[in-house]
Amino acid sequence: MHSFPEPAVALVDEMTNAAAADPARAVSFQGAPGCNGHRAALEYAPGCLPLPCFAFEDALDAVKEGRAARAIIPIENSQHGRVADIHFLLPESELYIVGEHFLSIQHALMALTDGPFAAAYSHPQALGQSRHYLRERGIVPMSYADTAGAAAFVKEQGDTAACAIAPALAAELYGLKIIEQNVEDAADNTTRFVMLAKKPLDPAELNGVQAMTTFVFEVKNIPAALYKALGGFATNGVNMTKLESYQKGASFAATTFFADIEGAPGDAAIDRAIEELAFHCKDLRILGTYQQARKRG
Repeated sequence: MHSFPEPAVALVDEMTNAAAADPARAVSFQGAPGCNGHRAALEYAPGCLPLPCFAFEDALDAVKEGRAARAIIPIENSQHGRVADIHFLLPESELYIVGEHFLSIQHALMALTDGPFAAAYSHPQALGQSRHYLRERGIVPMSYADTAGAAAFVKEQGDTAACAIAPALAAELYGLKIIEQNVEDAADNTTRFVMLAKKPLDPAELNGVQAMTTFVFEVKNIPAALYKALGGFATNGVNMTKLESYQKGASFAATTFFADIEGAPGDAAIDRAIEELAFHCKDLRILGTYQQARKRG
């Protein structure tokens, strides 16, 4: 059962049927056709069959159930930080990261008429990335499930005082007028996506390329546990490019960490660092090793 606005339904059905005919080429994404997930899928795998899904969980389930070979999911934005809930959803999905893609984000303001506008609909990430633009114009941000879905919603409602912030492609798909291009607050606005699949890549397949490894871990609840757990990366010369914490459960005593490092298991330094990390952890799970899409540092 979908919850897409009516103007998006025909496109969703068409793309879903195409993906069902050839699941091996299908890449699921969260959002209506025309959203940034759709753009990311086409940039990362130009020959793929994009499969629109209403929620992140739906996109992950499409892979788990065999309706798509891969899913492409945003995990962080250069301007607005971590995408909500992703750090919980990735480990719970039991899927593996097999690639990454950096998508340059250009938001357009679109509507039925030239305005003036009282409200702008979009995904919370896009609203956050355009908050200065909206505030300066007195336009109230209104959260919607995804950017392109917001454009379809504005079309469906027929409200001339409403606008949407979405990729320009959404205006073309849903018959809206682009009022202004590039309404994001930062010109270098970029979102990092990860590609997920049922099976992990074999790190040996990545010989000769710069690899990334992503994992989640929970340290033992003792003094200096995190300091000790991370010490092995320093002593073995392993570059950790990302470390974020989030609470697991309601006790507020079990903090889980999400981390990226440069390199792959099989390298002696990486293996030593991960072994030392595991010694100080209650739980450790590698989410995937994959080719680096952009040089760090």
